[in-house]
Amino acid sequence: MRIDVLGVGFDNMTADEAVSTAYGAVCGDGPAGYAVTPNPEIVWLCRSDEGLRDAVNGAFLVLPDGIGVIYGARILGTPLTARIPGIDFITALLARMAKTGKSVFLFGSKPGVAEAAAENLSAAHPGIVISGTCDGYFTDDGPIIEKINAASPDLLLVCLGAPKQELWMAENASRLNVRLMAGLGGSLDVFAGNVKRAPEAWQRLGLEWLYRLIKEPRRIKRMIKLPLFVLAVIMKRIRG
Repeated sequence: MRIDVLGVGFDNMTADEAVSTAYGAVCGDGPAGYAVTPNPEIVWLCRSDEGLRDAVNGAFLVLPDGIGVIYGARILGTPLTARIPGIDFITALLARMAKTGKSVFLFGSKPGVAEAAAENLSAAHPGIVISGTCDGYFTDDGPIIEKINAASPDLLLVCLGAPKQELWMAENASRLNVRLMAGLGGSLDVFAGNVKRAPEAWQRLGLEWLYRLIKEPRRIKRMIKLPLFVLAVIMKRIRG
């Protein structure tokens, strides 16, 4: 069941259910599609970008990454079961995949980052197979798709940043020999050790966004969408 939050339908499930669903897709026959983890910023962009909205709603899994989405759904009277940060979702999925020797391809970020992330993920999850890596600096999809298809991974992590990664997955899903894709933004930098996540206390309170804003004040231009998102949710609730 999907819960509508300003035009984006979120799958209403626990984190364990999300991981189990994704693992089932990884182990299944044929491609399942792709998973996305929108935050309020992406939901806001979907309101004015029909192509992005279709790409997000066309995903195999749509998981609420931002605490603002959780509050928004609650305000609308259709609460979601849990917030599911994309990086936590994928970390748990990789841990399960490692037990059965499944493979993952890392795609995105600056040159060298995917390779560093591969080393750290291999150490953290013995048994996982890193089938290939590729940075996110490209002008032609063709060679990248050929490289990914040659590797034939069970899971493809697409870390191009939103909304580019959502649009890329939707556009190329039919051309890829991959069971499941997942859009993960800047997660490769975290896996590579280049970027540190917020302390666990901040994570539990749903304040990772504030921690990142403090560390990167230039993000304020993006964060301005959060109050606009909240206002839109409140107005929708008032209008019924």
